[in-house]
Amino acid sequence: MAKVVTMGEIMLRLSTPNNEKFIQADEFDINYGGGEANVAVSLANYGHDSEFVTAVPENPIGDCAIAALRKYGVSTKHIAKCGERLGIYFLETGAAMRASNVVYDRAHSSIATASPEEFDFDDIFKDADWFHFTGITPAISDSAAELTEIALKAAKKHGVTVSCDLNFRKKLWSSEKAQRVMTNLMKYVDVCIGNEEDAEKVLGFKPGNTDVTKGELELSGYVDIFNQMADKFGFKYIISSLRESHSASNNDWSACIMDGQTREFYHSRKYNINPIVDRVGGGDSFAGGLICGLLDGKDFKASLEFAVAASALKHTIPGDFNLVTRKDVETLAGGDASGRVQR
Repeated sequence: MAKVVTMGEIMLRLSTPNNEKFIQADEFDINYGGGEANVAVSLANYGHDSEFVTAVPENPIGDCAIAALRKYGVSTKHIAKCGERLGIYFLETGAAMRASNVVYDRAHSSIATASPEEFDFDDIFKDADWFHFTGITPAISDSAAELTEIALKAAKKHGVTVSCDLNFRKKLWSSEKAQRVMTNLMKYVDVCIGNEEDAEKVLGFKPGNTDVTKGELELSGYVDIFNQMADKFGFKYIISSLRESHSASNNDWSACIMDGQTREFYHSRKYNINPIVDRVGGGDSFAGGLICGLLDGKDFKASLEFAVAASALKHTIPGDFNLVTRKDVETLAGGDASGRVQR
């Protein structure tokens, strides 16, 4: 199996139970997660050699975050112990027409303040096949953005394939700053993943008349922006997840991909996910499935179908991590969505 390195922030997640609002909650459910950590767990579950790089404080909470990764077979040998705190995010899970809400408490976290000297990127990437990061990591702090570029340069020096999930987070930075920072990083990226908001806010491309808040989808708009992105950045593949939100509990879920060389475009099978158990980590499970498919040697269409099925299943699992197996994903991708009890 291939070796995949991901780098970013792992956080303590405190979520209200039973769809309660923050003001109702007398207790919180505890999980650990974060964009790139979620991808690492998915890939470890599929059997790949998966490693997550970050910084955590040298205290019991930092140890708990590392243990959460090790539980699922993710390598943590290059995680730095430095800084003062682990980032936290609070999640209020929505239902029906009430949207979910996230509150961040992650300023000055260990990864936000970590210096490049904490990491030996030549050692990290010496036998790696793939490196994955998201637009969240450079958004955390200016020093994290610098660290991301240093990691990207090392990855390319070692001939590693690089993927990026654009992941715009308006609570972390503005669209103007995102475009300034991320456009510079795109020269290192081979496989670009995002959705319609990411394409617009992070790279300045808007797909036609699509409006996910109205459940409207116009695929021709994606063909147009994918061509523009391939022209500008030379990506090998450009991918977008396609979420049509009918409510917080009911989404249609599919994806599209373009081969940046041949410009062949493909739209996946669509799944209706209703009711949604937990959509946090859905995009990360999609990225993990896509990377797995491509590393397994599947063609880009089959890789996309694997990714969409993996992510559809993640929406049924509480917590950030996607804990499904290859067999689970292949069964759904093969057309069995019956949900029958397995005996």
